[in-house]
Amino acid sequence: MESEQLFHRGYYRNSYNSITSASSDEELLDGAGVIMDFQTSEDDNLLDGDASIVPERSLPEGWRKTVYKGTHYTMTNGGNINSSTHLLDLLDEPIPGVGTYDDFHTIDWVREKCKDRERHRRINSKKKESAWEMTKSLYDAWSGWLVVTLTGLASGALAGLIDIAADWMTDLKEGICLSALWFNHEQCCWGSNETTFEERDKCPQWKTWAELIIGQAEGPGSYIMNYIMYIFWALSFAFLAVSLVKVFAPYACGSGIPEIKTILSGFIIRGYLGKWTLMIKTITLVLAVASGLSLGKEGPLVHVACCCGNIFSYLFPKYSTNEAKKREVLSAASAAGVSVAFGAPIGGVLFSLEEVSYYFPLKTLWRSFFAALVAAFVLRSINPFGNSRLVLFYVEYHTPWYLFELLPFILLGVFGGLWGAFFIRANIAWCRRRKSTKFGKYPVLEVIIVAAITAVIAFPNPYTRLNTSELIKELFTDCGPLESSSLCDYRNDMNASKIVDDIPDRPAGTGVYSAIWQLCLALIFKIIMTVFTFGIKVPSGLFIPSMAIGAIAGRIVGIAVEQLAYYHHDWFIFKEWCEVGADCITPGLYAMVGAAACLGGVTRMTVSLVVIVFELTGGLEYIVPLMAAVMTSKWVGDAFGREGIYEAHIRLNGYPFLDAKEEFTHTTLAADVMRPRRSDPPLAVLTQDNMTVEDIETLINETSYNGFPVIMSKESQRLVGFALRRDLTIAIESARKKQEGIVGSSRVCFAQHTPSLPAESPRPLKLRSILDMSPFTVTDHTPMEIVVDIFRKLGLRQCLVTHNGIVLGIITKKNILEHLEQLKQHVEPLAPPWHYNKKRYPPSYGPDGKPRPRLHNVQLKPIAEEREETEEEVHLLNSTTL
Repeated sequence: MESEQLFHRGYYRNSYNSITSASSDEELLDGAGVIMDFQTSEDDNLLDGDASIVPERSLPEGWRKTVYKGTHYTMTNGGNINSSTHLLDLLDEPIPGVGTYDDFHTIDWVREKCKDRERHRRINSKKKESAWEMTKSLYDAWSGWLVVTLTGLASGALAGLIDIAADWMTDLKEGICLSALWFNHEQCCWGSNETTFEERDKCPQWKTWAELIIGQAEGPGSYIMNYIMYIFWALSFAFLAVSLVKVFAPYACGSGIPEIKTILSGFIIRGYLGKWTLMIKTITLVLAVASGLSLGKEGPLVHVACCCGNIFSYLFPKYSTNEAKKREVLSAASAAGVSVAFGAPIGGVLFSLEEVSYYFPLKTLWRSFFAALVAAFVLRSINPFGNSRLVLFYVEYHTPWYLFELLPFILLGVFGGLWGAFFIRANIAWCRRRKSTKFGKYPVLEVIIVAAITAVIAFPNPYTRLNTSELIKELFTDCGPLESSSLCDYRNDMNASKIVDDIPDRPAGTGVYSAIWQLCLALIFKIIMTVFTFGIKVPSGLFIPSMAIGAIAGRIVGIAVEQLAYYHHDWFIFKEWCEVGADCITPGLYAMVGAAACLGGVTRMTVSLVVIVFELTGGLEYIVPLMAAVMTSKWVGDAFGREGIYEAHIRLNGYPFLDAKEEFTHTTLAADVMRPRRSDPPLAVLTQDNMTVEDIETLINETSYNGFPVIMSKESQRLVGFALRRDLTIAIESARKKQEGIVGSSRVCFAQHTPSLPAESPRPLKLRSILDMSPFTVTDHTPMEIVVDIFRKLGLRQCLVTHNGIVLGIITKKNILEHLEQLKQHVEPLAPPWHYNKKRYPPSYGPDGKPRPRLHNVQLKPIAEEREETEEEVHLLNSTTL
């Protein structure tokens, strides 16, 4: 199963320590292999090693060359002028499988982009040859728009299906429509002529379970029977959901956004966006929402849309064979997911840009916008809510907001920030405890317990019994003359004239005070249950529960401010705006602002959140209150920790994700982070032409690293390139099958020209085609701030550390994540020590005035270990100790 694979690979969800034990490509080259020897040799005087000197007449066309006077030889750079493409034209036939990636590995963004440029050049060079090649060129150019169109269509259709099914199954817990079993409660009573204004949800066609089973519509027996059936259906839906997830698609649990962010950053999780995950997530999402758990369907819809994008990308070779290009489709798919989740196409594009995407070029912005447009159009055509709108929460407020209301809006922002900080810490603590105790081994039992507690407590309170989306809609709604909710139970002034669209502020009635107490209980219930629900093994989103908590708090604050303005309209803050008989305060607006503040406190979104909320509600006039509340919630939340809930879960699960929002302000150098360390085994390397097939296979079998630097020789130690473990394995297996004479004693050559061999020697194996001739390198004095920036912006898997062209070590993504975690636990002083920028290499002459011996294996002593502030504290090691 996928979860077991994660466990064995070291990426099982078991705290951040899983990074430190992961045996994936982040554990590239930390240990044993060929012992590096840095002693001087004759070829030290060569710029590129002995294999770089070739007769000028033998150079391929396009190679850079420098002719030295008095000689007939040319110095080359050891690679093609286009060596950055990683895929050299030196092999007649490409090796199948080379350039692909294993599960739980990180892609090489630079190599993938180079592959795409090479493919594009090849298509452009052939398109004028024939009409068929021109057609293929046009198909390739339009394939991006085709795949996002298909993704948008599928996302919109699935979102509409999920909305309709979830509404029907939610109402199934309370009763059933006898005239049409597929109608929910509202649809069942649409065609009835026997409904009343006060009891618009009651009609003869709709029967509660108590009426069907015991024949009673009222009384204690009816209440108890409905209570029992409510719990029964909730537990049935929850059990079915968790069972389907556990048996068929373990990746279908959770919201999916932390994993989507990790995948978009370049990590590969096979099956996470597959067809089984899509099918099971769609079904179980309906069941989980209908069970009444404190979760939403909006976050998982992003996962559903990305599954659609991934599946459709395999129809187009442009995306199926290039992992970097595929992630452009996934970015557009995530925008489509938010578009159908909230009916907010523009907000979806901004969400993809701000929250989930790691690489977002301009063309991806256009395609994301188009995918969101198509998805929203399909959802609007389906009309799942029956209101001819994209969203369920559309509101129309008839009163503008006033300047003095910024104070309660900011207070709601403070509450949202505090709630976000509390929720992140509490939920992460509970998830960590779940992973470290036996309770986490029984996911079905956990879901059943949480669902039972939720159902038992939720049923007595009408606001917790409601579907969460319906609750938010009621809290957002302004009190008009046609509203029969207890939240609108105000005492009417009989002397005041009736105004349909602008009802003045009125004193609260008993229904309002009763509703406030019920909302307070609902708020406590939602806060506690959301902490324990997010992260269980069913599809669970966080958007709607967070918005519900904020909407409840906002509605309570709005009613309080409304009553304060009514009874104290002569106060100076109310005097100018709130006259007697005027409609001054809109409590529904406070609910909307509170919902945005709480969601912002949990996710730390800003721009995209404001756009989503005003698209969600149609409240374009209230952008300033939303901005004030969202920014306040972010500032307050950042005071307790800069991580949002998704980043916190990424770190908890141990995914290799470098957050671009995180600042690196420490003073360490590349030499302080590179591997191997002094206590580690030597660096495992390959030589350019001195190793046999058997030597390489032994090195591969004895180590778990996923790549090896290739050097000139054990004497020179100068860097030639970098070879991936997977490419080496595939190339050797392919050569044994297709080439005669390749045996274990065959010499492996990574150089352009095969060295002269004895006549009786077996046929050599040339593997220069799989060699990365331009691996990224930094010097050992490069500040880690720059190294981290390079990894973030270029999406590197590893970076080699050199000194004067000599390979000293390697820095992988895993090493950087470990280093960042260590720095969080051990904060450096604000100012670096005075000797930080001091030259730490020994001078050319020793203290006795004699020249130092020429040794290339200079190993720095960490600053923390320096006892004397002298340049003599640099350690010179012999070639056997590195």
